[in-house]
Parts: sequence; structure tokens; C-alpha cells
Amino acid sequence: MSEEIFDVVNERDEVIGQKPRQEVHARGLWHRAVHVLVFNSQGQVFLQKRSVKKDTARGKWDSSASGHLDTGEAYDACAVRELREEIGLHLAAPPERLFKINACRETGWEFCWIYRCAGEGPFQLHPDEIETGEWFAPTVVTAWVDARPQDFASAFVLIWKMLPSRA
Repeated sequence: MSEEIFDVVNERDEVIGQKPRQEVHARGLWHRAVHVLVFNSQGQVFLQKRSVKKDTARGKWDSSASGHLDTGEAYDACAVRELREEIGLHLAAPPERLFKINACRETGWEFCWIYRCAGEGPFQLHPDEIETGEWFAPTVVTAWVDARPQDFASAFVLIWKMLPSRA
């Protein structure tokens, strides 16, 4: 399987070229990603525990689904694709956009759009991407992030603290 190619972007999130995934991550080049938070009818958020096979944030808790944009892909299309690929949730339309984070150390130099949607599960977790997943009350996640941020991917900690009313 050939290595993924990412769009490399400038400080305005404009595409300036393409590079292989490994080079983008090794050199800290700015690129693009999405994070989607899935909430159920009880107000709980589904979090995934990343596989230890991942190249970053191995074994850390993270957003319901997240991932890099493919070359030429739009943020909304990526959000729909990542939900389908990672947890088997099929959406007919893009999820709700919440906010955008500029590329920074915590995001791994990714410009990230953060989304939310509704879902009840059960989900079909991609075994190469996700070790496990669970539903949590937002108050539990907040207390956990505050007490043990090292249990989470650094981007998720940033996202959770920026989330309006954490729901």
C-alpha cells in the first residue's frame, strides 16, 4: 500500500503543495484534519481509544472520529468519510460545524474543523484505528481531562476545553 499524500497548507489554510504523510509529520508541516464528536440522546459523548498501531497518540482517548483530509478533499466530506470508516456511522449530510482550530503544536500542526452529530450506536469500530470506545457524560470527560490530560490525545484536550458548554 502506498503512503498517504496530504495537502500542505500555509498560515491561511491555503494549499501550497503535497507531501507524503511521514514527511508532513516528521517536518511539522501544516496540514488539515477533522474531529467529530458524536452525542447520543442521553447527552453522552462517544470517545474512542486509539489503537496502539497508530503513528501518533497511541492508546490515547480521542474524539469519536478524526482524521486527515485526503488530497483535494473538503473538510465536510472528510468528516462524513471518517465517521463511516472509523465507527461505521453513515450520514446523509455533513455533521454540524462547531469551530475551527488553527494549526498548533497540540493539533500536530493540523488546521482542524470540529464537528458534532447525533448517533446512538452500536458502532462498528475499525480494528486498525480504534482499540475500544465508550459513552461518557460530558461532566465525567471534563473531570477526567482536568485530572489526567495525559490519557487523551493532545488535540482532544484542546478541543474539549474549547467546546461551548461541552455538549
